[in-house]
Amino acid sequence: MKVLIVEDERITRITLANLLKKKGYEVESASDGDKGLKKAGSGTYDVVITDLRLPGKGGIDILKAAKESNENCVVIVITAYATVETAVSALKLGAYDYITKPLSPEKFISLMNNIHDYFEVRVENKKLKKRLERMENKTIIGSSLPMRKLLETVRNVAGHDYTVLIHGESGTGKEVIARALHQQSDRRDQPFIAVNCAVIPESLIESELFGHEKGAFSGAIQQHNGYFERAHKGTIFIDDIDDFPLNLQVKLLRVLQERQFVRVGGMETISVDVRVICATKVNLEQLVRENRFREDLYYRLHIIPLHLPPLRERMDDIPALVSHFFKKLGAGDMLSHLDRTFYDNLMTYDWPGNVRQLENTVERIVATSDVGIAATLAAGRDSLAAGRDSLAAGTAQGVPSTNDQYPPYEEFIQEKEEEIIGWALEKTGQNITRAAELLDLPRGTLRSKLKKKGLSGRKLRN
Repeated sequence: MKVLIVEDERITRITLANLLKKKGYEVESASDGDKGLKKAGSGTYDVVITDLRLPGKGGIDILKAAKESNENCVVIVITAYATVETAVSALKLGAYDYITKPLSPEKFISLMNNIHDYFEVRVENKKLKKRLERMENKTIIGSSLPMRKLLETVRNVAGHDYTVLIHGESGTGKEVIARALHQQSDRRDQPFIAVNCAVIPESLIESELFGHEKGAFSGAIQQHNGYFERAHKGTIFIDDIDDFPLNLQVKLLRVLQERQFVRVGGMETISVDVRVICATKVNLEQLVRENRFREDLYYRLHIIPLHLPPLRERMDDIPALVSHFFKKLGAGDMLSHLDRTFYDNLMTYDWPGNVRQLENTVERIVATSDVGIAATLAAGRDSLAAGRDSLAAGTAQGVPSTNDQYPPYEEFIQEKEEEIIGWALEKTGQNITRAAELLDLPRGTLRSKLKKKGLSGRKLRN
C-alpha cells in the first residue's frame, strides 16, 4: 500500500515513516499543509496520515482533498489536542480513525494492521461483487444439444491461453461466450476489454488498439494507451475481426505471435500479457481466398474455433431464454399468463436476429403488455419480417396485386429498401451500428445506401 505522511514535526514524521517502511509500505512525506494538500489531492495514496494542526493548510483540508480525489483513501488524523469535538469532526468528514501524541508505536502498528485487513476484505468483496454481476448480467442460457456441446468446449479451453475464434450470426451472443471464456480462466479478476472493429473508423483503429505517442499526428496532444495495453494481464475481445484493415493485420499478427507492438509514432516496443479472443459473422476463409484477409493471420486466429449456433438451431432454449428476459426486466409475474400457444408461436418463427431479437421482442411485450406480438411474429406480420417476405415472396402486403399498375422494378425495390432501412433506424433510435446489425448488413454498406438515398444528412448516431 502507498502511504502519505503529512507532519511538520520532523521526529514524528521520520518515526512513522521508518515504522511503515519496515512493514513493507511505500511511504512519501510532506512537512507542511500546502505540500501535503497538493500530494493528497493527487488521488494516488491508499492511506493518508495527517496532523490536524500544520503550517499552511490544516489537516481537515488535507482530509477533504484526499477523500475527494480518491473516495477509497483511508485517512488517519494525528492530534496533540485530543478532544471529542476534533475527533468527531474528522470522523464525520470521512476519517478512518485518529491517534494522539505522544505516539505509541505499538498502537500505531496495530491500527495499520487493521487497515491492511480492511483493504484485503474490501478488495476481495469487490472481486466477488464483480464476479456476481458478470454472472447475473451475462448468464449463458441454453440446455439444447448444440449449446451443451459449445459450453463443454468453453469449459475445456477456458483455462488455456490459446487464441479463440468465435463464429456466429448477428445477435447470437458472441461477446457473452467471450466473457464466459474470460470468467472461467485464471484471468477472471483482470480486465476484459471488448472492441468492435465495425464501430471504430478505419483511420483510428490502429491508435485505438495499439495506442499513440504525444505528437504522433494532428490532435495527439498526449500519450494514449490502446486497448491492448489496457487489457494487460486480462483478455481482449475483438469483434467483427473481418473489418480489421488489411494493412494493419501484420501488426495484429505480431501481437499474437510475440505479444509485442509499438505505439503509433513511437519507437519503444511494448510487451503485453493478454489473451486474444476474436469473433466474426462472415466466412473468413472466403475472405482469405479473395485476398481480403491475411492467410497467416487467419490460421493464427483459428487455433480454437467455436461455432455459436443461431437461435433457429436451438429452439428448445426459447422457453428458458424468455423466462430469463422477463425476470431480467423485472416482469417475472407475467410468465404465469403465458400459455403453450405463446411459446409455440415463438418457436414457429425463424429469428433472423437471433437471441438479440428475442430479447427485443420480450422488451416489446413487457412495454406494451401485448403477448399477441408472438402470434404476429409466427404469422410473418412482424414489421421487419413483413418487409423482407413481401419483397421475396410477393405477398399482398408488399407487392401490388395483378390487377394493379406495377411500378418499374428498380423503383419498387428502392422504395421498399428505403422503407425497411427507415424502420430499422427508427427502431434503433437512429443508431447506424445497431440498425446495421438488425438488418444483418455491414455497417459500411448501410452508410453507403443512406448516402445514395440522400439520407446521410439525418441526425444519425454511430
